[in-house]
Amino acid sequence: MNEKGYKVLLVDDEPDILEFLSYNLKKEGYKVFTAENGMDAIPIAKKEIPELIVLDVMMPEMDGMEVCKELRKIPSLKNVMIAFLTARNEDYSQITGFDSGADDYITKPIKPNVFVSRVKALLRRVAKNSMSNIIETAGIKIDREKHLVEKGGKEMILPKKEFELLHLLISKPGKVFKREEILNSVWGDDVIVGDRTIDVHIRKLREKLGDEYFQTVKGVGYKFEF
Repeated sequence: MNEKGYKVLLVDDEPDILEFLSYNLKKEGYKVFTAENGMDAIPIAKKEIPELIVLDVMMPEMDGMEVCKELRKIPSLKNVMIAFLTARNEDYSQITGFDSGADDYITKPIKPNVFVSRVKALLRRVAKNSMSNIIETAGIKIDREKHLVEKGGKEMILPKKEFELLHLLISKPGKVFKREEILNSVWGDDVIVGDRTIDVHIRKLREKLGDEYFQTVKGVGYKFEF
């Protein structure tokens, strides 16, 4: 599908913001749906199955994080891209937001051209994720079927756990993966490994792909950044 035909659901309790964001996305050719609260957003999402949902965090009755959790319980929406709209002065934890099932966040107030650019970037990720098992970000390409990693035209075959760790982190750039989540996803919760296992594998990935991609969040975990 051409990205221009993608559906975007905007959810915000401020009508002016909805109108302004919707107008700018429609100009780009996207099919835009809107809701002024979380309760209305859920049935719209179930009916339309949008490629992207942009959720305001601070909404009355049902905030964005609650809505996100409910959306992720719906099988047909499990893989929909969800981004939070957050005000700069909100006491909002990105980690909490990602834990609720979000893929990214957008800080407001935001200029129309910047907002459209962020949406385009998110929808490019949707397009890439839908193409077989290939992920390409920041000059790094991962082919899950062939178990290959490519950077700068150079192919490399990583050991199984290094490959799975890289695939997990790069699947959601900017997301902080907690150590427990990494262990469960890569090693499985029934496998006992030492506390330093993740650190050793991160060090090896840094040596092979570049130290700048793998950021340590002290006391929490790791994230892929570029």
